[in-house]
Amino acid sequence: MAKLISLFLAACLCCAGTVAGAMPLPRTIAAVKPSVVGIGTFNRTRSPAIVFHATGFVVGDGLSVITNAHAVTALDTEKLETLGIVTGHGDQLQFREATVVTIDRAHDLAHLRLTGAPLPALNLGGSELLEEGRELVFTGYPLGILLGLNPVTHRALLAAQTPAILPTPTSRGLNPRAVLQLQRGAPFTIYQLDGTAYPSNSGSPVYDPETGTVVGVINMTLVKGAKESAITDPSGISYAIPVRHVLELLQQGTPQK
Repeated sequence: MAKLISLFLAACLCCAGTVAGAMPLPRTIAAVKPSVVGIGTFNRTRSPAIVFHATGFVVGDGLSVITNAHAVTALDTEKLETLGIVTGHGDQLQFREATVVTIDRAHDLAHLRLTGAPLPALNLGGSELLEEGRELVFTGYPLGILLGLNPVTHRALLAAQTPAILPTPTSRGLNPRAVLQLQRGAPFTIYQLDGTAYPSNSGSPVYDPETGTVVGVINMTLVKGAKESAITDPSGISYAIPVRHVLELLQQGTPQK
């Protein structure tokens, strides 16, 4: 009888451990969100003064920000427009100026540098490619600041490793013609996800739901028909740059002070 009780208790402990280990996502999201920022420009003479372009995330010493290269737009220097990050919550926005360290247009990545107080940084994964079938999540700003600066998290399955397609200049999505180019080969591999991303999700970190370790960067989404339908009729197919190219990017250039 004592032996049966011991086995029963062991089984209960095992089940309890399984349940506890299977639900880390809320804690992971809470840890990741402070490191997710908006990417935009600021011009005090226009309304609104802050224009939102994409999402980014903080790495390294808390002063480096990774985003998509297509999010770094040309500045109107005559009107004193500046590039930077957007932080805050809801409609309480704060803008911090940033400088460009390195842009890797081949992989649609950019490394920005902040000054001042560091922000919480995310850990980066290794250079090896992930296996298909991995459960992942990504956090960003799917509609920019249209509904306020509120980070949103989406689940995503790593559906395939596929040849990359460079995004359109506005990176609002892929048209059917661009999709056909997948069959023509490409110089590097990109992750295809079955998670729904939107235009302003560009630059969102894709990470492990249990550890928060970044494994990729959202850079485009497949749209059905015109790019405007990405919001009203999303395809549920998105793409992410593997983190190995972020690691390479961080080895290039010298941060500007």
